[in-house]
Amino acid sequence: MKSAKKVQKNYPVYKAESIAGKKAGDIADRKSGRSAGLWAITCSLFTVLALVSCGPSGGGDSGKKLPIMGFREAVTTVIDGKEVTDTVYHQIPEFEFLNQDSILVSNEFFENSVYVANFFFTHCPSICPTMQRNLLAVYQEYLDDNRVKFLSHSIDFKYDSPSVLKNYADRLGVVNDQWQFVTGSKAEIYGMAEQYMVYAQEEAAAPGGYEHSGYFVLIDQNRHIRGAYDGTSKEQIEILRKDLKILLQEH
Repeated sequence: MKSAKKVQKNYPVYKAESIAGKKAGDIADRKSGRSAGLWAITCSLFTVLALVSCGPSGGGDSGKKLPIMGFREAVTTVIDGKEVTDTVYHQIPEFEFLNQDSILVSNEFFENSVYVANFFFTHCPSICPTMQRNLLAVYQEYLDDNRVKFLSHSIDFKYDSPSVLKNYADRLGVVNDQWQFVTGSKAEIYGMAEQYMVYAQEEAAAPGGYEHSGYFVLIDQNRHIRGAYDGTSKEQIEILRKDLKILLQEH
């Protein structure tokens, strides 16, 4: 028989000295409280994750696997008088958002697929155009291949309605439902950003009125985080391409 669970939490190790960490410190000077802390953690964490992602990448070579990233818990149960410990990894929770076609799309749409998630807004004057162009190139490589999907969350819950997202997707060159552009309430979208360990925040002083990190986050069929990539970097996009091939071989 199983007895009550004992849970021991294990947290990621954050790289203390990094370019991203210095940038976070600069932002923290003009921010306070939870948002600044989250930004610092996110930058430091994904600096480490990006370095880890470089290791296993090898053009999809057989036998290689990507790490599972994020928080984890060691869960111990007693079965037939013996303690058995399993590692439970952070999982993207179930979700439901309104997409560019005014249809509710949930995590069920992404079942049996791996997907790349990011956070953006349609009138972003800074990093978003570069990010989305880079992601478009990856999308076009896997066009009509339902093993791979794409999910862009708008952080502008005020302006980015489904019709605005639809126009944006059309102009970008998205031709099917393989790439979903979604909107939701502020609490829903920003809460989901935390689950992906990505920073997103309203900020009046920022270009366009919003601040966000530019990471693409690679998610497997179990909704585990398997990679994080700077969406503005051509070198990081090449790593994403290689890691996608590796992840597809796992399934």
